Amino acid sequence: MKFVGVTLAALIGATSAFAPQHVAKRSFISAPSLQMAEQFDQEAFIAESKEMRLKHLEEQAMFALKIAVENYGNAVFPNALIAGDCVITHLLHRMGYLESGKAKVMVVDTFHLFPETMEFLKEIEEAYNFKAEVFCAEGIPVGDKEAYDKRYGADLWKEDIEQYDKVCKVEPFQRGLKTLATDCMINGRTRWQGFERAWIDQFENAPIGGGLAKCNPIAYWTLEDTFDYIAKYKVLAHPLHAKGYPSIGDAKDTIPIPEDGSTKFVDFKFQGDPVPWLDYASERKGRFVGLANKDGSTKTECGIHVAGAEKTFDRDLWEDGAVKQIDTNEKALEIKNSGKESVVVVYAPWCQFCQGMEEEYSKFASEMSDMDVYKFRGDEEREFVQKELNTESFPTVNVIKADGSVIKYESEKRDVASIKAFVESTLEKSAA
Repeated sequence: MKFVGVTLAALIGATSAFAPQHVAKRSFISAPSLQMAEQFDQEAFIAESKEMRLKHLEEQAMFALKIAVENYGNAVFPNALIAGDCVITHLLHRMGYLESGKAKVMVVDTFHLFPETMEFLKEIEEAYNFKAEVFCAEGIPVGDKEAYDKRYGADLWKEDIEQYDKVCKVEPFQRGLKTLATDCMINGRTRWQGFERAWIDQFENAPIGGGLAKCNPIAYWTLEDTFDYIAKYKVLAHPLHAKGYPSIGDAKDTIPIPEDGSTKFVDFKFQGDPVPWLDYASERKGRFVGLANKDGSTKTECGIHVAGAEKTFDRDLWEDGAVKQIDTNEKALEIKNSGKESVVVVYAPWCQFCQGMEEEYSKFASEMSDMDVYKFRGDEEREFVQKELNTESFPTVNVIKADGSVIKYESEKRDVASIKAFVESTLEKSAA
């Protein structure tokens, strides 16, 4: 890559818009405002300046991508197919890294994306001659929404947005990086996207994966720069830009900006006022709409890029100890109809509340020597546990009485003493 040095003297000595001739003989203070327009074509000057800026940003981004791909063995680009990511995809294509396979592309399908998103992925795969690796919720075949709904629940995002993010975004994202043996992650974040990203640089150590190297090739670009690049090279861009969406995420919480869809990017040109899209920190205003974090704050991140994101839960709960496992629906019915009293927790290993009660429930099982204490993984058998084991959310602790009736523990106090008191109270009432 060549860099051209230009001296200050050369700029001053050149006849151009940068150095109007005979400046000392003119009095701009007293001259009418129209005289400025007579000296040079303002629109042409602005266009030339923007082109110079874009050329610099292109070279800078390509230089960063070259370092990321050539200096590391497994550079991976997690592609969300938003405008900036389409620019990076095009740059990687121009540099030959997609077709050669030197840079891999991965996509996370949350099963809640707009239908246009995965169709658009197919379009750019064909155009740029590469194949993305698609990852989704653990244990679910790619593209199988029905299987996802059965295992995790279609309304998981309504029940617990943090768990939804973990199951549908963070865990598959981390699994994708691990599966592809990523040693440098290419990312489309920019300083222009908001205050929480205002100080990122082109290279950093990500707060995930133990300090994974991260390349942010367009870190210094504005959203206007991004769309200028798309227009300049006629880059394939997400079709929802033409319907008023500046950024595209899940269909459930992404809206046009403005909401009436009056700003659009159609045929490589803006229609309507572009300011609602291009103003600082406005690109993502239509994302995470109506969602809040558990502390009540407005949601602005899905958790993928924050510290601790790599701490996904990839093991089962109660793998050792006194808690017995129920493997099948048939076994659960057998226990329910056995005529013996028992306790069953219906759980999901990815659920933070199930994880939080693991130690106490283990102790409880150890202390209940005269009664069987079970676990049953309910996220894989939702219809069954809803019908047979009182389960609408995880964890659900049930006492199974000798007559086969199932009594749900309603409290969120999941310590040994509280669970034991509930069990004893329930069985005493039954005996009376």
